This record gives sequence, structure tokens and C-alpha cells, in this order.
Amino acid sequence: MTMDVDALVIGGGIAGLQSALDLADQGFQVLLVERQPSIGGTMIALSKVFPTLDCASCITTPKMAAVAHHENITMFTYTEVESVRKEGDKFKVLVTRKPRYVDESKCTGCRVCEFSCPVDLPHEFEGNLGARKAIYVPFGTAIPQKAVLDLEHCILCGKCEKVCPAQAVDFLQEPEQVTVTARAIILATGFNLTPMGAKKEYHAEEYPNVINALQMERLLAPNGPYGRVLRPSDGKIPNNIAYIQCAGSRDKSLGVPYCSRVCCMYAIKQAMLLSGALPLADITIYYMDIRAFGKGYEQFFQTARAMGINFVKGKVARIEQMENGDLKLRVELMDETGAVSEPIHDLVVLSLGMVPGCDLQQIIPVETDQYGFVKSPQPKIDPTLTSLEGVFAAGTAISPKDIVDTIIEGSAAAAKAAVYLGAPAAVGGNGTGLKPRIEAAKLASEAA
Repeated sequence: MTMDVDALVIGGGIAGLQSALDLADQGFQVLLVERQPSIGGTMIALSKVFPTLDCASCITTPKMAAVAHHENITMFTYTEVESVRKEGDKFKVLVTRKPRYVDESKCTGCRVCEFSCPVDLPHEFEGNLGARKAIYVPFGTAIPQKAVLDLEHCILCGKCEKVCPAQAVDFLQEPEQVTVTARAIILATGFNLTPMGAKKEYHAEEYPNVINALQMERLLAPNGPYGRVLRPSDGKIPNNIAYIQCAGSRDKSLGVPYCSRVCCMYAIKQAMLLSGALPLADITIYYMDIRAFGKGYEQFFQTARAMGINFVKGKVARIEQMENGDLKLRVELMDETGAVSEPIHDLVVLSLGMVPGCDLQQIIPVETDQYGFVKSPQPKIDPTLTSLEGVFAAGTAISPKDIVDTIIEGSAAAAKAAVYLGAPAAVGGNGTGLKPRIEAAKLASEAA
């Protein structure tokens, strides 16, 4: 299968959605490729955003729906980009559409197959705190609202196939390779968190009551795995919660010496939400520095302090689990005393850092920095530029940043790509750059 488009957007998170919508609204034909079964990226899994505490889903879901229903956008989910090569002024991109083992054209998202499946598995969308079936719709607001079958864990009982009213289950589905010709590419490949087990002294992969910030987001979400905040080991309502800042950033031993920018703010946001959900709980944030850099962020920090959230300047050296599942921290205080304390908490949240979402060098020959983020030749003037003409980048593919900056860069990358592409055919362009617009302006001037 082959297809021609004006622009290819790689990544269906908030940056990719914004880029695709901005280009499509100008009349360009856009292909959006996302490796997960649904678009939405990390943002759709969040509870609220800082500093406004607006609902994250209320911001993301309309953009997801707009992309899905836009006449100029084609959407490939559950798809991997294999390679990109430049041929003249165009790009040849090989993508592989992974088999869902469900016919998307037939599936109605009724979830009858899911209800009949006897297999229970940890749900990745819920940070492995909830459960899903071997065949499942990714989450309630997923787009497309289509089931996907995890064949690796399927026991081939055939129940889903029997109960499907649309006869959409297809165990014989094969991967499909598509060759895409595009005139411009936007990289919006997002980020991953630093590994939970990177700091061995925290035992995060061993102790169930040590979780990461994205898992806490799901616990705080109204549609989360438990419906309220409970600690994973025994379902107890936590009374004493600790946040450990810089648990995956500003640490040369992890290969992540840079600051991930958002960790302080998302910890403060979650602490404020927890103080509302659990009014009697004590919440402590152990930090080295609070970096409240954005508009309204310092006021947000001060509001958290006024709410009674404890901020302790110190570095957590290790975590030990007690018999009842509580956690004892060894904290080296960063004050004039330099004392060591060993407080006990019943739930610990690690503020992990950001690393690139994928190894871009494996698929496209753009220059990256030593950490794997896209390197711009003009980072201060235009961070969306890349070393390859016609390829632009946005969001956390470039560097760690918050949602506001990510959306802005998504629009900036789309604007740069639109200038590079010139006027779309829908408005009289011929695909030769800016020339049609210049000629149109000249003709209008002569007519006047």
C-alpha cells in the first residue's frame, strides 16, 4: 500500500495533535502516526494540569475528536515508523501497521468481547495498578474506540470471536506495510519516564508502595483504577505521603544530569489534589530546589505551602520497607545543620525525570544531542528546526517541557512546516514552496 500526503506527523500526543490540526485547518493533507492503540499521548492519562487545575481530559479529548473527524487528516494508530529517507524534495517513509486482530471497519467499540474474555492482565494505561483483558478497548475516551487483541497473552479460547456482534475479531490478521510519500515531517515523539529501578537504593521495583508520578495521576483521576486514592499493597487509605524530587533527574550516575523542568510542579499539583482528596493526610515533598519557572508557578508553589503541604530541603539517600508495608526514608537535610532524619511514610511517590520517547537515530537521520533529544541548529531562535530540511520537531522530542510550551511548539512546528510547504492545493497552491502565495499577491497588486 502507498499513499501521498503533504505532511507526516509522527506522534499522537498533545504536540502531534496540535501540529496536525493546525496544518489540516490550512488545507494540507496530513497523516498522523501513533504507536499506541489510541491517540492522546501522556496527557490523556493525567488528572488535572498545573497551575490552573483544569481537567486534562477536557483539554485533550476535544483535540482528539477534532483530529479523528477532520477531513484532511488520516490517522494510523498502533503503527510503527520503520525508516525515513529523503528523495529529492520529498520523504519516503516506511510504516508498519501492527495487527489489532480486530477489523477496525467492523468494530463498534461495544466491548462485548472484553466482557467475555477470561484473561486478566495489568493495565498499562493505569500504570499497571488496574486490570484489563487480553482483548480490550484501551480506555474509556480512546480514539479510535476500537478493541485491540493482545495475542501474546491470549489463550485462544475463541470466546471474543463468538460473542462479537459485528464479527470483527480476526485471528489471522497480519502486519501491513505502507510506503508514505510526504513533503514535510513533524517529529512529536514525546517522552518516557526514567526507569523506576534506576536508583537501586529506592527499591522501587520491589516495594509496591513506592510508585511514580504517572501512577499517582491515575489514582487521582476520577476514572482511575480504584476510584479513589489507595496504596497498592493492601488498599489502605494513605495517611502520610512523601514525594521524592529529582528521583530521575539531575543525577550524573543515571546519565540524566539535566533538570526535567516539570517534576517540581507536577509534585506540587498532586500534593494539592491529595490534600483535597485526603484532608487528614500529611504530605511532604523532599526537594533539592523548587523550580517554579512559568507564569503563575511561583504563586502555585506558595499556595501549596499555605495549604499545609510540608516542603523539606533534603536528599533522600535510601528507602527501607517495614513489616506493615510502611516505608522508612533516610533523609540528609540540606540546611545549616546537615542532620540526618528517618521519617516513616505509608506511600512514597518518585518524581521521575523525562528521557526521549524513542531513539530517533534508528528511523530518521536528524541530529540529536548527547541525551537523544532532537538538536536544533538554532535553538534560541527556532527550536522546531532540525538538521534535516523539511523535518521539524515539537514538544518533548526537543527537550523536557510542560504542556503549555509543548502545545506552543506544536503550533510553531506546524507554522514552519506550512511555510516550507507553501500554499496547499486546496487554496490554489502547486506545491512549489512560497511561490504561489507570492505570485497571488503580485497578481492582486497588479489588478488593483
